[in-house]
Amino acid sequence: MKRTKWAGLLAVAAFGAALAGPALAAGPKIVTGTPADPQCFKPWSASTKMMQWPAKKGPYRIALANGFVGNTWRIQMIKTAKAYAESPEVKPDIKEFKVVSTGTDVAAQLGAIEDFINQGFDAIIINAVSTTGFDRVIRQANAKGVILVPFDNALDTDQVMQVNEDQTEMGKMSAEWLRKYVGDKGKILEVRGVPGNSVDRDRHVGFQDEMKKLGTYQITEVVGNWASGDSQKVTADAIAVQGHFDGVFTQGGSDGTVQAMIDAKLPLVPMSGEGENNFRKQIADHVKDGLKGMSYGQSPALVAISIKAAISALKGNVMPQLISVPIPVADFNNLKAGENYFPDLNEQFFADNAFPPCGINFTAPQIMAQTKEDVK
Repeated sequence: MKRTKWAGLLAVAAFGAALAGPALAAGPKIVTGTPADPQCFKPWSASTKMMQWPAKKGPYRIALANGFVGNTWRIQMIKTAKAYAESPEVKPDIKEFKVVSTGTDVAAQLGAIEDFINQGFDAIIINAVSTTGFDRVIRQANAKGVILVPFDNALDTDQVMQVNEDQTEMGKMSAEWLRKYVGDKGKILEVRGVPGNSVDRDRHVGFQDEMKKLGTYQITEVVGNWASGDSQKVTADAIAVQGHFDGVFTQGGSDGTVQAMIDAKLPLVPMSGEGENNFRKQIADHVKDGLKGMSYGQSPALVAISIKAAISALKGNVMPQLISVPIPVADFNNLKAGENYFPDLNEQFFADNAFPPCGINFTAPQIMAQTKEDVK
């Protein structure tokens, strides 16, 4: 009799836990309707689902969980996040803003995110070390009503709101541009980014797939980690082995790649690279020497759009699961000093930082005044 009674009580408890579980770990609702601020928070496609979290009263505690910090883009991204959090239009919504960079160790980044969740932060902006392995922290965040917003290096999941530019399209447009100036055959150098990141993977796939369609190319791959020094070294090594290349596609550290070619005293060739100001200066200075360049931009200001999206979601607004940010592009035909590159700026700097539909437009002094160190 007692055993039957306890079995019944346990069954009731289990049933109650089953009911309580989804309520505690429900996360955002999938809803219909137009997203808040659709000019800024543009859905990736017509099939992008809409998400909505319960509204919270501000101001909010927001954290940035960054991984790798060993290149100019990441440093500028952190400085941009700090500048945006301190801007007059955003500061009233932020009670506390913290930054931590954990390097390339996935476990360390997951630990940092868990720590922010346990500290009661309202939203965590994430530049992920890996595309996978975040299921546990997503469940934990949902259970505690914390909004996670991966950006730049996106996660392979549709369970969180994410902000990004189309990385595959960047690789594809680079291939199409190179074919225009190289022709349908030749030796191509591809300088890749940090291994294991979705940005590196997607740009590489877009580039390689499109090049196979466009012609017959001998492509040499090297890893430059999106860093100028690394890109310069691996480009110099590739030149030492392969000799002259007919064209170059680099994901970052573009100015380092150009410098290696100059140091080798080889003719400069058409090159598609990132949005670094120094690279655009090199294009303007050396186009007559053969450096016909295209500069596409994965803007560090993506972090500001991500913070803006997190605040909007915390206020209970309808948001796209995947927010699409336009790709800014300039090439040797339309570079304009003081507009899309800055000849007098000597520090390394990514030139594209304006997104008027989102009300985001940073100047170099605003960003450079910040530090890259963690905010404890």
